[in-house]
This record gives sequence, C-alpha cells and structure tokens, in this order.
Amino acid sequence: MNKIGFYLLLLVLAPVAAVIVITPMDSQKQYIFGLISIVMMFVLGFSKSRKITVVMVILSALMSTRYIWWRSTETLHFNSETEAILGIGLYLAELYVWLILILGFLQTTWPLKRTIEPLPDDVSLWPTVDVYVPTYNESLDVVRDTVLAAQCIDYPRDKLKIYLLDDGKRAEFAVFAADAGVGYITRDDNSHAKAGNLNHAMKITKGELICVFDCDHVATRTFLQATVGPFLKDPKLALLQTPHYFYSPDPFERNLRAARSIPNEGALFYGPVQQGNDNWNATFFCGSCAVIRRSALEEIGGFAVETVTEDAHTALKMQRRGWGSAFLAIPLAAGLATERLGLHVIQRTRWARGMTQIFRVDNPLLGRGLKWQQRLCYLNAMLHFQFGLPRVVFLTAPLAYLLFDLNIIHSSASLIFAYVLPHLVMSLYVNSRMNGRFRYTFWGEIYETVMCFHLVIPTLLTMLSPKHGKFNVTDKGGLLDQGFFDFHIVRPHVIVAVLLGAGITAGVVRAVMHDYFGVDPWVIALNVGWAIFSLIILMAAIAVARETRQVRKTIRIEVQIPAIIHYASGISSRTRTSDLSMGGAQLDAPDNRHETDEIEEIDLLLQSGAITIPVSKISGDKASIRLRFAAMPLARRRELVRVVLARADAWLQPEYKKDNALLSLGTIIRTVFELFWLSWKDRRNSRKQGANAPVKEDSAA
Repeated sequence: MNKIGFYLLLLVLAPVAAVIVITPMDSQKQYIFGLISIVMMFVLGFSKSRKITVVMVILSALMSTRYIWWRSTETLHFNSETEAILGIGLYLAELYVWLILILGFLQTTWPLKRTIEPLPDDVSLWPTVDVYVPTYNESLDVVRDTVLAAQCIDYPRDKLKIYLLDDGKRAEFAVFAADAGVGYITRDDNSHAKAGNLNHAMKITKGELICVFDCDHVATRTFLQATVGPFLKDPKLALLQTPHYFYSPDPFERNLRAARSIPNEGALFYGPVQQGNDNWNATFFCGSCAVIRRSALEEIGGFAVETVTEDAHTALKMQRRGWGSAFLAIPLAAGLATERLGLHVIQRTRWARGMTQIFRVDNPLLGRGLKWQQRLCYLNAMLHFQFGLPRVVFLTAPLAYLLFDLNIIHSSASLIFAYVLPHLVMSLYVNSRMNGRFRYTFWGEIYETVMCFHLVIPTLLTMLSPKHGKFNVTDKGGLLDQGFFDFHIVRPHVIVAVLLGAGITAGVVRAVMHDYFGVDPWVIALNVGWAIFSLIILMAAIAVARETRQVRKTIRIEVQIPAIIHYASGISSRTRTSDLSMGGAQLDAPDNRHETDEIEEIDLLLQSGAITIPVSKISGDKASIRLRFAAMPLARRRELVRVVLARADAWLQPEYKKDNALLSLGTIIRTVFELFWLSWKDRRNSRKQGANAPVKEDSAA
C-alpha cells in the first residue's frame, strides 16, 4: 500500500475509531462490549500473521484510549480538596501509562530484523578501525581481558588499532598496554568524564571507524566482520549498535531463583525496542559494543558532553544531521552485570537523569532534522525513565480508600471493572504476543518497582535543573563474602508494604461488617484486590534486596571443548570440559586416576591447535574434576581469552519459552513465598549459631 492509500484508509477509519472511543455505555453494555472485544482478541491470537498483530495492536490501543476517555470525561468529580489532589494525581499517572503504551506500540510493532552484511572479498576495501577501551577507576583484572579479547578480533592487523584510554593515569595500566602491544592514551584532566576521554582519543587516532567497548565488555572474534559491512554499503551510516549481553548474573538473576530462567531486564530493550527504533532510523547508541563512523562524529563535534548519557545524546545529534543508524540483534560481546542491587540502582538513576537532561537541553520534539517517528521513539525513551512517580502512585493509590475512606475515582465499582478489565487484558495480551520472549508479563512491574522510589527525586530535580548531578562510574568485578539483606535500598518499599498490609486488613474488616460501616462491598473488593496485587509486586521487589554471596572472582561459562589431562606420573587422559572460566575449569572425569595421581597441566584442543595450561586440583569425584589455572604469561592468557570469551558463538543463546501471563504471575507469587521461607531459615540458622557459640569467660574470674 502506498502512502496515499494509507492516509485515505486512515481518513475512512478515523470516524469509526472515534465512535469506539467516545460512545458512552452503562456498566452492563460496557461489560458486553468489553467481553466481545476480549474474545475477538483471543480468536485473532490464533493467527501468527504480522498483519493480524497490527490489527490486534489497533484494537488494544482503541480500548485503552476508550478507557482514558471515560476517565477524562466521567470520573474526575471530587468531594474534597484532598480527594481532588489524590484523584488527579492518579489520573495523571494513568495518562502517563497510556501515552507510554501507545508510544511503545509505535516503537515495537514493526521491528527491523537485520542480518550480517558480509565484507567484500577484497580486503584492501575494508576500512581502518580504532578500538577504544575507556577506563577510569576499574581494576586491571577487569580491563585486561577486554583488551586481550580485542586483540583476538579477526581483522587485518594493519587496519586495526587498539587503544587503552586510561583516565586514571595508572602506571600499571601503561605497563600492561606496553606488554600487550596496544596503544595507551591518557590526558591531563578528567573533564566530561567518559565522553571527554573518547573525544581526547579522537584527536590522536585516525581510524575511519571507531569501535567502543566498555572496559568490562569482551568482544568475540567476529565482532568487526559482522558489523563493518553496512558502513561500506551505506556511506551515510553513522552508527551500528549491538546488544549489551552480560555473562554474569544481574541482581535479579542472582537474588531471585525464578529470574534465572526468564529473559533478563535488558532483553526487551536489546530486542524489540532497538529493532523497532532501527526501523525508524532511531537506533540508540548505548556507549559500548558499537561501531561509529569518525566523519559523522567529527561533524557533530565529537561525543556529546552536555549530559551524563553521552551515548544516546550522541546518536540523537548524528540523526539530526541526517546520518543513518542500525541495530544488529546478535550478541557479539559480553560484559559484567552490576553485582549488587545498590550499584544497579546507582546505574539506572544515572540513565534516568541523563535521559531527562536530553529532554530538557535537546528535546527531540523540537529542533530540525528528525522525522516524526524518530521524535516519538526518543520521546518514549525519555518519558520511560519518568516512571518513578507514576509507579509510586499506583502502588499507594488503594490506601486512600482503605485507610482514609477517600474516593479518588468518581464511579461505581461495577463501571470501573467494566472499563478497566478489557483495557488491561487486551494490552497485556498484545504485549505478551509481541514481546513475550523478551519480557514476561508482570516482571516489568517488578523491575520498575525496585527503582521507582529512588527515581522520583533525581528525575524531578533534573527536570527542573538539567545541570544537576554528575557522571558516575558503575563499579564492576566486585566480590561479596557474606550474603545480607540490603534494607537501606528497600526501606521505602518495606514501609509501603506494611501500609498495604494494614489497608488490606482494614478492607477485609469493613467488607465483613459492611452493614455496620455502610460501605459498598464491591468497592472494597476492588481496592483490596488492587492492594493485594501491589503488595505482591512490592514483596517481589523487596526479595531482590536479599543479596547472595558472590565469592567466585571469574564467571563460569558452559562450554564443551576436548581436553587432555597430564598427570605427574607421565600418563595422559582424554576428556572434555563442562565449563570454563578465566580462573579454572571443570572437566568430565575420564576415570578415577585423579584421586591418586597429581594433575600438572591440561591441553585444550582447538582447531587452531592446543593450549597447554598449568593447573592445580581443587576437588574431584567420580563425575568431574575442578581445576584452578596457575599464573600464566600474557600470550597464553590471550589464547585462553580467545577460547573462553572470544569464541564466535560464545554468547548465542536459544530463545526463551513463550510467555504465559498466569504462569508468570504464579512464579512471582512463589518468589514472595520463597522470601519468607529463606528469611525464616536465616533467622533459625542465626539462632542455632548463637546457641552453639562458645561462651567467653569473664577475664576477672
């Protein structure tokens, strides 16, 4: 369909859509209309057609818009100033969610699924590439393997230069760079943090393309061969971004058992969202794992320094100048996730502050150079990080009625159910259909609830004063000797959970004695149900603060590689690895010889040859042997990096199972019960340890 036909169709359908949205109905008619719409949605759901998906998106958007129209025209009547303030606050929060829903539909309904663009056979045509690894205060243990992995990238040596950009000006980093054979760049000051570090390096290096890796992101060997091709095909392409994949568990995956078998927090963004952005030429630069054309950067004056999210702002500036962007949804590098919930909160707060700064200083809705689709994609990203206050409102809203008998929605419970039910069911169903393999139903609420109380003040302050705050480096590579409950992070969550518990109790009492209190039991049921759901989400968020031990310095990666075990007696045995890390390996035990014979070294057998690594035994049984790698020279460690971290297929993962909303909710409820169970076990173990502790004698006795 051409553009003229499309706009004519919109012109014809607009009056129909308006009738669907604004026609008033009583509760009975609205129930019937809503149920028919839900049934129609489920029937359409049997088809896997992309066109049917678009139809379902339109139906869901219309039903949600109908709900907002009803809220706007029928429910904003209040009996007191307090009810008006709280009621309008809830309405604005719902209006925010509706806007995010509509913008999200625009962003993810038409994802562009790119494939690798091969490079020409003539290597002389390949562009020169500078690889930047910026660092400030991270340890050399974190940075070393990133640099060594970059050296393993399959690209002509005369066309590839690797630079360690050390804003910490540390002697040991300079020595390492010299030993590894990579460039070392530092500067006199640390102005503009990471962006300033990158811009300083641009003045010294000359590669046609610039590839940026955060200091904990290790690249696979195929990174450049998979990403450079589009730059030759399209001379106006400025940016190609790849996903940020993390091979260590984030706080949700580490602290919640259920989160280990579901898509992680970033899967939705580095899947449908970025693919949708790509369709509208609005791909975001994410600061790492990306290739950028130098001439495009030079045209905008280098990496953006006006905000603390220099990455997204840089992409926006290039797109304003007419440059193209792309997203390749294949994980070609992997890094370390934030180790603790506190660090996770700090990192996400910086992102929220930075996107708010862009909204204020370079608003995508204003200025020249962007198409309307690009403007809306950026608007959605910037508004998304304002979820803190609306999420707090949704969590606490039922308390207005349950604890203070305030009516903040001027309507009957029956009519509220009739309008809100189809809006929620249809929007959840459509989002699950489109994005269910990247974000399970209700888990987005948990991710946002963990952050919401911490984002309210920073985002509001930044909206008022965009120069507020500074760039913070996220610590990586830390260890945690003892597990603990981070009460400081979830203190507001616990307070609200206690209030919700009190509200639910009060509501149940009033429902049982509704004749005495003179209240509508259906209104109580609505608010109690709302409060119970909020409490479940809150408790799941609180469970993330139960930090588990992190004592392994290097992360294990499941990989099967042929190996030979060399014993002190001179005998060798063939076997395979079951997992590898940069610190050791676990092997399938070929026999029980390891119980009596010392293991001196192992050979890892690759297509390119064998790598011999001296080892010491940690433990072993009939099934497996755990080994620790001894200290090794840099050249051998580089080979180990190539085996463990830089393999071409290192981070390719099978798709997650299809989302099921009821199963997802059940998993969250189970997570809440696990929190109580584990907390009870911890208290019991503490009492036992206290009872068994030796009694100290009085020194004066």
